[in-house]
Amino acid sequence: MNCAITRPPPSTPLHRTADSDSNAVLLQRGAEGLAIPPRLHWNQMATADTPRTLRISRRAADRLRAGHLWIYRTDLEAAPEGEPEGGALVTLTDSRKIPLGTAMYSSASQIAARLISHTPALPRAQYLADLRTRIDAALALRRTLAPATADNNAHRLIFSEADNLPGIIADRYNDLILIQLLTQGTAQDDVRTILVAALSAAFAQDKCALTIWERPDPRIRELEQLPAPAPGPLFTTIDTVDPDGSSIRTAPQHDANQAAPATTTFTLNGLHFHYDATSGQKTGAFLDQRLNYAAATRAVAASRSSPHTSANGLRGLDICTYHGGFALHLAQVCTHVTGVDASRAALEAADRNLTLNPQLAARCEVEWMEADAFDYLRHLDTQAHAAPTPEHLFDVIVLDPPAFAKSKRAAEGALRGYKELNLRALRLLAPGGTLITHSCSHHVSLAEFTGIVASAAADAGRRVQLLETHAAAPDHPEIFTLPETRYLKCLICRVD
Repeated sequence: MNCAITRPPPSTPLHRTADSDSNAVLLQRGAEGLAIPPRLHWNQMATADTPRTLRISRRAADRLRAGHLWIYRTDLEAAPEGEPEGGALVTLTDSRKIPLGTAMYSSASQIAARLISHTPALPRAQYLADLRTRIDAALALRRTLAPATADNNAHRLIFSEADNLPGIIADRYNDLILIQLLTQGTAQDDVRTILVAALSAAFAQDKCALTIWERPDPRIRELEQLPAPAPGPLFTTIDTVDPDGSSIRTAPQHDANQAAPATTTFTLNGLHFHYDATSGQKTGAFLDQRLNYAAATRAVAASRSSPHTSANGLRGLDICTYHGGFALHLAQVCTHVTGVDASRAALEAADRNLTLNPQLAARCEVEWMEADAFDYLRHLDTQAHAAPTPEHLFDVIVLDPPAFAKSKRAAEGALRGYKELNLRALRLLAPGGTLITHSCSHHVSLAEFTGIVASAAADAGRRVQLLETHAAAPDHPEIFTLPETRYLKCLICRVD
């Protein structure tokens, strides 16, 4: 049943508070005659055809030759012509002045340059031509790896460096596409033109509705010192209705004052979710968990044959539920699910998603708890050990916290955080229960994360079997030479 969002008893405080206008420029016309709304150019240098030169350290050069794409500010040795402008294309050379390729320069980020080609002195016009080719290749790959179906119509279309498109992310939610331009070199009108042309050609055909929004990550925008994007969609198709009731798609609109859809409903694994382009984290839902949602459902369904399973059905706990992704999937196989998050707005979105799936509310009691993950697990642990009864234990617990380690320096503290969450969860699982635990910190390796869960199991005195190991869905591909693309770890465990 659908229920209100609740808070824990007041005696146990569990809630924790969560951690330039664009200048007008002339309307431009780009590829395929598509008009792009006014956006701010970074500078003339970004479109220059004579890239300047940056000399980098031997260690950085070796890293590029091994397949990485980033140059950190500490890797820079010299800029013979002076520091380039932000967003400019630069030629990288090693300490012996041997050219290594062309990169996009950032005047603000600690990632000073991102390699875009092994060809030195690449003109921006050639970069833009390569950009269209790579975008088309990324979209073709998604048609193979994650084809849109009635059950799944939300996917990551472009994954930055993993698609050889540094600084660009694009996610599709049914008839909305959200893009992020994350660097000074990509947050420019010519890149927007290429993106809109490629995406509209792929998805706005045959009278299909489509709206493309640019949605910058506020933290990245601050780090890169990017201007705010202009209001309004980058692209939208407008449907009108004839008197006979038939729908006609008119020409694409690009008016910043044009009312365009910013919300939609999309499907993941046959479940319906609401999406609002004006709220939420980054581009929105956690599409990288799509296959892990399904794997969790299968694993819990299989555990129902356990002799320890209660006759009253399975009880599930989803820690850091956000918009209810795991909670709603667990509701397909459990009789009671509690979703926990520190954000009331996130829980309100989760409850709205529950109402979109009435079949779940009919078979499972779902409740939402506004609480801090650590405090709430401590509260449950204390409660369970004060009165050790089956009613205080769970058959499945999902841990899906945000990235604890956003830098190498934070990795040690992150490991302690993962240890505590997993220790508490293991102490709260019934015999034969299922632990589904995650880390999305790329600074914490799979081996380190697995070791932390093993250490928690030893401290909890539980025998834990690792049944499955997963990563992000394949529309978030990993590159062996770019460890940053392997960030999500998912362990599905059976706990005796």
